[in-house]
Amino acid sequence: MTITTPPAAPTTNRHQTPDNLRMDSTMTATAAIAPSSAPAPARSTASPNRRAKVGTANVVRGEWIKFWSVRSVWITLICAGLALVGFGMIFSSVAESGTAGPGPAAFLTNPVDVALGGVGLAEMVIGVVGVLVVAGEYSTGLIRTSFAAVGRRARVLRAKVVVVAASVFAVALAAVTAAIIAGQAVYAGSEATVPVGEVTDIILGTSVYLTGIALIGVSFGFIFRSTAGAIGTLVGGVFIGPNLLNLLPASVTDYFMKYLPSEAGAAIMTQVSDPDLLSRGAAYGVYAAWVVGLLGVAALLVNRRDA
Repeated sequence: MTITTPPAAPTTNRHQTPDNLRMDSTMTATAAIAPSSAPAPARSTASPNRRAKVGTANVVRGEWIKFWSVRSVWITLICAGLALVGFGMIFSSVAESGTAGPGPAAFLTNPVDVALGGVGLAEMVIGVVGVLVVAGEYSTGLIRTSFAAVGRRARVLRAKVVVVAASVFAVALAAVTAAIIAGQAVYAGSEATVPVGEVTDIILGTSVYLTGIALIGVSFGFIFRSTAGAIGTLVGGVFIGPNLLNLLPASVTDYFMKYLPSEAGAAIMTQVSDPDLLSRGAAYGVYAAWVVGLLGVAALLVNRRDA
C-alpha cells in the first residue's frame, strides 16, 4: 500500500486575508523586477561648517534689530543723552567765573567744560548699556541661540561691537553737540562763549570717549557673563579706581594715573592741555589700546569657554 504525502502548503500568517496576500505578492514582484526604481535620497555636498555659516551683514542686521527691539536698552541710551544735555544746561545756567562762586559747577570756568558737566553721569549709564547688551543675553540664554545660529562666536562679538559703537556714537554725537549749543545759550558766567565750530575736536573726542566706555561694557559683559559682575567691575575699575590711586604716593600716582581709561578720556575731551595728562594724540592711542585689549580678551574667552 502506497501512502502519498500531499505537498506542503506555503507557510503564511494565519491572520492574513487573501487581499493582503495578493498585495504582498504584488509588492514582491515589483521589487524583484525593478529593485532600483526608487530614486536614492540626494546627499548634501556641503560641509557642516559651511551650512552653519551666516553672512556678516545678516549677523549685524540681526544684532541691530535686537538692540533696538529691547526697550530698556534704547530707552536707557536715549536717557543718557538727555541727561548729558539737561545737566549741562543746569550747570551752565548757574556757572560763575572763579572757584569762589556758588553753584554745582563753580569749579569750572571754561564755558565748554561747564556745558559738558553731565558727561560723568552719561558715561556710567552708557557703560551699563554696553553691559546689558551682552550680559542680558547670557542671563536669558539667548546668547547660546545666537552662537548656534551664526556658527562662529567671534562673529557675534564683532556684530555686537559694530552695532553698539554705531548706536552710541550717533547718540553721543547728537547729545554732546546739543549740550554745547544749549549750554552756551544759557551760560551765566562772565567768560566769552565759544562757537560750536571751534570745538569740533572736543565734540568728536567726547563722542569717541563715550563710545569706548560702551565697548568696555560690552567686553566686560562677555568676560564676566554676569550683569552684576560686569557692572561692578566697570564702575569700580573705570570710575572709582582712579580716586583710590590718589591714596598712593605721588610718585606712583603721577606716573600711572595718566594711563587709566578715565584719565586718557579726560585728555581727549579737554580743550586746554593739562601737564598732568597725556597729549591728545597719545591719549587717543592709550584709550584705543584699553578698548581693543579688553575686546581681545573677551574674544579669547568667548572662543575657549562654553556659552
